[in-house]
Amino acid sequence: MATSAQPQLSSTNVRPTPPAPFLARARAWLTPLRLEAICVAITFVAMMAGLMTTHMGVNPTVPAFFYLIAYISGGVFGLQAGIESLRHFRIDVDLLMILAALGAVVVGSPFEGAMLLFLFSLSNVLQAYALGRTRSAIQALMKLRPDRALLKRDGETVLTPIEQLAVGDHILVRPGERVPLDGIVVEGESTLDQSSVTGESMPVSKGVGDLVFAGTVNQSGSLEVKVTKLARDSTIARLIQMVEQAQSQKAPTERFLDKFEQVYAVGVILFTLLLIIVPPAFFNAPFEESLYRAITVMVVASPCALIISTPASILSAIANGARRGILFKGGAYLERAGQLDIVAFDKTGTLTVGKPTVTDVTIIPMVAPDCDDRSTDGREALCPPSVPAHIRTEQENILLTLAASVESKSEHPLALAIVDTAKHRGLNIPEATDFVNTTGKGVRARTAFMGGMTIAIGNPRYFDGYQTVGMERAMQVVTRLQDEGKTSVLVAKINDDTHANILGVIAIADVVRPSAAGVIKRLRELGIKRTVMLTGDNERVARAVARQTGVDEVYADLLPEDKVIQIRRLREGAGKPNEVAMVGDGVNDAPALASASLGVAMGAAGTDVALETADVVLMSDDLRNISYAISLSRQARRVVIQNLAFAIAVIVVLVITALGFELPLPAGVVGHEGSTVIVVLNGLRLLLFREKQ
Repeated sequence: MATSAQPQLSSTNVRPTPPAPFLARARAWLTPLRLEAICVAITFVAMMAGLMTTHMGVNPTVPAFFYLIAYISGGVFGLQAGIESLRHFRIDVDLLMILAALGAVVVGSPFEGAMLLFLFSLSNVLQAYALGRTRSAIQALMKLRPDRALLKRDGETVLTPIEQLAVGDHILVRPGERVPLDGIVVEGESTLDQSSVTGESMPVSKGVGDLVFAGTVNQSGSLEVKVTKLARDSTIARLIQMVEQAQSQKAPTERFLDKFEQVYAVGVILFTLLLIIVPPAFFNAPFEESLYRAITVMVVASPCALIISTPASILSAIANGARRGILFKGGAYLERAGQLDIVAFDKTGTLTVGKPTVTDVTIIPMVAPDCDDRSTDGREALCPPSVPAHIRTEQENILLTLAASVESKSEHPLALAIVDTAKHRGLNIPEATDFVNTTGKGVRARTAFMGGMTIAIGNPRYFDGYQTVGMERAMQVVTRLQDEGKTSVLVAKINDDTHANILGVIAIADVVRPSAAGVIKRLRELGIKRTVMLTGDNERVARAVARQTGVDEVYADLLPEDKVIQIRRLREGAGKPNEVAMVGDGVNDAPALASASLGVAMGAAGTDVALETADVVLMSDDLRNISYAISLSRQARRVVIQNLAFAIAVIVVLVITALGFELPLPAGVVGHEGSTVIVVLNGLRLLLFREKQ
């Protein structure tokens, strides 16, 4: 009889069974912190079950079983940590707690031992959660960066994972979207919310040639961006990396406590052994009573709160600063910022905006027949206050249009400032021809404006060969503007090879930041003894900026090496050494930043050199972050001192009570672990710190 062939299962046809979705989700959900929290809950339930069954008078093995569960679930993590420490020949608080809990069993107090493990495990979970809050505040930044980007290629846009993009690719960022990678705008204009990177609260205008950062939000127009950095090298990725490294670099106080913990833990064990041995051997004290007291002392003398008091505060402060765009590169620099005596500033780009700007447009009589010449100080030139403002504004615009027409042919920074101002006022800039540049003096060209005329723009030396009408009055204006630290150029109509009429004076300066004076005042309120300006600019300009900002001391005409010498002199001081911070752009000022007690780079978003050289990095150009960083560090220092004082006081009080007044072990456990939770919560307050205005 024939039999049908049975189907054979080939190993090549058998697919491994994928894990059930529920199990996969459960595995992802069960983090080490959640597992430890579950063990804490089991410890509490088993501890209470042991207590109730003990008082119910059931078989002693029943409460013993519950206490065994409580000891296993409450001590497993501490035992692992203690064994790991012993492998490295160290003794820490985890080992002390395990020994104390076992000692409680020996003296017949299993409930007290279980309570100790429960509260100790609970405090560890709270510590891990609290410190995790500080890290999550930083890691949340990474989630701000999109996973995919609209890649423009061959006239089409393709949604592409950012890991597949290369430097030089062009991507499209539409309104409402986040910028996926660092890059340069090549087409379009918009405003971006950069608060996730720089901490700036106000949107920033972006156009062709401007840098944009991954994670920032495009608010209005579409932008085409040329990628300049890969995802792993973006500013926001480096920001997160730097903060995580900073959190792993311990402050001096924390390093001292780590060393102190080893000596202290050994001392606690030796003192506990003495309390067990000496009273029964020399004073005929009952052994059980001596053992109970010794275990209680071991519990209350353990330095849990003392050890956690500093890292909880330091990490919270670092996270707070990072959310505002202030990156401390480690706890040591956070502490040092709170000990500063002197703050030194570079001028250009720090106290000032770092970009030439037109500050004054002054009309000289020839252009304004509607105005009489009653002004004597040169401030209003031909147009005194009696002349309507709209007339003065119209005349200024005419002068700016003439100047911008000529300067549009030049690449000089002062020329660009004049052209930018004209564009900002909405003026049409006419074409200029026959452009001639006289190096070191000025430029001239023929402009099509007002029927066509030849206009020259330059310093007074440019007109040495001319008979100029209005030069005397123009020089009065120039002198006044120079006293204010401004650079002036004369605008003149060239009549022929020997005659010219001065039409007006345009002043250009690197203007002081609006917040500079307020920041200097705030630094004095914070106890900074002196503020200093170190600049390579000339004395007159430096003094003018100092008057506007309120800086105490000025050192001008300095080369980079001169700034280093001056920083060293400031640190040495007259009587005692000073802690000196140097605030600069992190590029030109790198030697001075390295020479200072604390180097602070300002406006460092996207600046690789600044991110590497400074001890503290301010991602935005907001000068107020200087005072915020110092305020934050001083508040962190106060919180650390509070925590240390409280932790030491609790240990002293509990040890004295345990030695002299027979402190119950449960009370000692609650007091010890309660103090640990309190210092952690006190340190977490720094996450909510805001500078008082």
